[in-house]
Amino acid sequence: MKKTSALLGAVTAGLLVLAGCAANETPAETATPEATDEQTPEQEPLSGELTGSGASSQSAAQEAWKAGFAGMQPDVVLSYDPQGSGAGRQQFQDGAVDFVGTDSAFKQEELDEGDFPRCASKEIVEIPAYISPIAVAFNLDGIDNLNLDAATIAKIFVGDITKWNDPAIAGLNADVTLPDLAIVAVHRSDKSGTTGNFTDYLSQVAGEVWTYGDVEEWPLNSGEAAEKTQGVKEVLSGTVGAVGYIDASQATDLGTASIKVGEEFVPFSAEAAAKAVAISETVPDRGDNDLAFKLNRTTTEAGVYPLVLVSYLAACQNYTDANTGAMVKAYLSYVTSQEGQAAAADNAGSAPIQGEQGLAEKVMKAVDSIG
Repeated sequence: MKKTSALLGAVTAGLLVLAGCAANETPAETATPEATDEQTPEQEPLSGELTGSGASSQSAAQEAWKAGFAGMQPDVVLSYDPQGSGAGRQQFQDGAVDFVGTDSAFKQEELDEGDFPRCASKEIVEIPAYISPIAVAFNLDGIDNLNLDAATIAKIFVGDITKWNDPAIAGLNADVTLPDLAIVAVHRSDKSGTTGNFTDYLSQVAGEVWTYGDVEEWPLNSGEAAEKTQGVKEVLSGTVGAVGYIDASQATDLGTASIKVGEEFVPFSAEAAAKAVAISETVPDRGDNDLAFKLNRTTTEAGVYPLVLVSYLAACQNYTDANTGAMVKAYLSYVTSQEGQAAAADNAGSAPIQGEQGLAEKVMKAVDSIG
């Protein structure tokens, strides 16, 4: 089985020239610069308790960020509970935590309906923390890679394809001997940003099969449910014949699918995932510091892997408690610095979002605005 944890970390600073990242912006011609003093500012000593929760896919990155931040601010007690994007966003809305990690950006109705008692207003800062491909991962003896298109993936997860040697799978993999084995399709049992991105992909690219829209809570009774990223990984690793969707950094020792884009089958990689974001646009009519993306899943451009998530960190624009605001600002300053992004890439296999201008500048401006 392939080893994937190191693959995504092999990203150079010049790889993701996402100058603006949105399709309506022109990339800079120069290479991505090294980190500047402004990206890694010297911070005043702070103290207190800082709490976050949310995306379980961020667990490894959060551990790396926590360790790095502790070296800068040893008197700040930082905790992060990886209970899932949906649960984390709800906790942030309810004022139970200071910041949230989420694999799906806040929906407008969540912003309208939330109380956000730790915030001085309902204005939030929402920044991309890293890009991560979502792997369609499976456990089949002797098979490391399969070619799949969106319609076939959708049919597997709605329960229309139930055997690995089904003609639809076999037709895409003429050189592979597929077993006469039942498929165990594994999905998240909790409200999940990874589910939201996976179903958004299916809805956009295979809407004739996947008719349930982009949803964060699995809408079907078919298949096997598992809680959080780790639960899905455990089921996949322990069940021959299983297939599921999972943050690609967690697909170690599993077979993975190359998905059809245009006329080619594209395996996941940091570079291919970054290209998907580079051709996408930010959601219109949001706050200046709310950098949510509407990902383009239907592209046929060569070398793009559109089954991707942008993992966000969200915080109050202004906090009711000034010390909390200062701690959150210091933490996100570290996370979005080159040092913080490199730590996540090393520990979580994520692809850092960088660029000389455009998105990188907007992220820095958003973090600087926190108070």
